[in-house]
Amino acid sequence: MRVGIPHAGNIYIPFRTLFRELGTELVVPPPNNQRALDLGVKYAPEGVCIPFKLTLGNLIEACELGADTVLQAGGFGICRLSYYAKTQKEILHDLGYDAEMLTFDVSQNKLRGILQLIKHVSDNAPWSKVIPAFRFGLAKVAAVDDIEKIVHKMRAVELEKGTANRIYREAITAIDEVADHGTLKRVVKDYSEKLYQISRNPDADSLKVGIVGEIFVVLDPFSNLDLEVELGKLGVEVKRAIFFSRWTKFSLFLNPLGVDEWKKVHEAAMPYLKRDVGGDGWESVGEKVFHAHQYDGIVHVAPFTCMPEVVAQNIMPSTKEDIPVLTLLCDEQTAKPGMLTRLEAFVDMLNFRRKRIGNLKPGVIK
Repeated sequence: MRVGIPHAGNIYIPFRTLFRELGTELVVPPPNNQRALDLGVKYAPEGVCIPFKLTLGNLIEACELGADTVLQAGGFGICRLSYYAKTQKEILHDLGYDAEMLTFDVSQNKLRGILQLIKHVSDNAPWSKVIPAFRFGLAKVAAVDDIEKIVHKMRAVELEKGTANRIYREAITAIDEVADHGTLKRVVKDYSEKLYQISRNPDADSLKVGIVGEIFVVLDPFSNLDLEVELGKLGVEVKRAIFFSRWTKFSLFLNPLGVDEWKKVHEAAMPYLKRDVGGDGWESVGEKVFHAHQYDGIVHVAPFTCMPEVVAQNIMPSTKEDIPVLTLLCDEQTAKPGMLTRLEAFVDMLNFRRKRIGNLKPGVIK
């Protein structure tokens, strides 16, 4: 079995580790790029969102590379994610690819369903191998996210722009390649120290900007046109609530025990939005309200035509919390120069606002 997966941020790293541990061949298409998007736009139904188009392009490229089985997220809910796998399967078959489409449920029976899927694609490997491999994959998810959180801080204050990005790329490659837990811990420790040793601008007074929105475009740099990197260049410290490690921790382990990681955020949204509207729309509204006195501003990132985020976008200007919000809609028509112009204007406005009201203090880099 040759298993292909679509990209979503750095999620390929734990998948590659998992299948390598189990002896299953994983087909990883090239990182998200213009060709993948062009393929998705060409064959996807008109009007679907960029996550659908990009993951479809990824799956086509995986089939071109010889994948006979492809994985896609699925489940039940208001978001169109529940239609991805079924629709993409039909498109792949219409294009002449006979790859089997397997789905892992991200709405119900998450942990059990994912483990059973892993066992299936690894030729029914024993649980004594599946469980440790799965745990090692999760450890790499956490390792990548730990490094990213430091990079978010250092991009804003580094003297030589691009240094944090260079170390970050080296760290991601090292994390991808390590083969045991001990080495993984050392890699994270070593690269964390390298990041904190970056020469900093002593006069830096970093703005703090939260990034909220639909999980795929928030986490996928190609979709959001390297939003976090560009904010870092402008002296902004990114504050992002969405991480794969957070999703796995709560969705797979704590939510089944009754722990709701978004409880406070949902409660904050209640005066304006009282129920789930699908996807991450409820959380987008709640994040704005919940962090209104902690952030200088919010960048709301959403796929064009994403209904949950359209709901959130229209509610945000009506909240009483005084925090500016910039909404960026992502699709194949979005151009980076236009996005940069809007970001620069937004950051200029936030700097002026901070000087005017003087009620926000810069964060402390340890």
